[in-house]
Amino acid sequence: QVQLVESGGGLVQAGGSLRLDCAASRIFSPNTMGWYRQAPGKQREFVAAITTGGTTNYADSVKGRFTISRDDAKNTVYLQMNSLKPEDTAVYYCNARIYRSNGPDDYWGQGTQVTVSS
Repeated sequence: QVQLVESGGGLVQAGGSLRLDCAASRIFSPNTMGWYRQAPGKQREFVAAITTGGTTNYADSVKGRFTISRDDAKNTVYLQMNSLKPEDTAVYYCNARIYRSNGPDDYWGQGTQVTVSS
């Protein structure tokens, strides 16, 4: 089992910045760590991901504004969010996808609220 704990959410004005942290209880390689978000009345959507090798991928809506990174020594993944917009308001969830011989396993954190005021 892998437990994920997010932190760093909060209320910020448009144009501001926040950093989200996701600490994993343990992690196995290879894996992909990612962030997803869900706004009220909408489906959960992909935000950003980073592989064990450091390859990153971003949703078009956050490219150039958000940066995902990881510190494997601390089992932690980060999401630096700059130039925030009201439409970034959502609950942000950390995801760990562990690739096993019989297929991938997905683990989720409990979510952290990000609210961007206009």
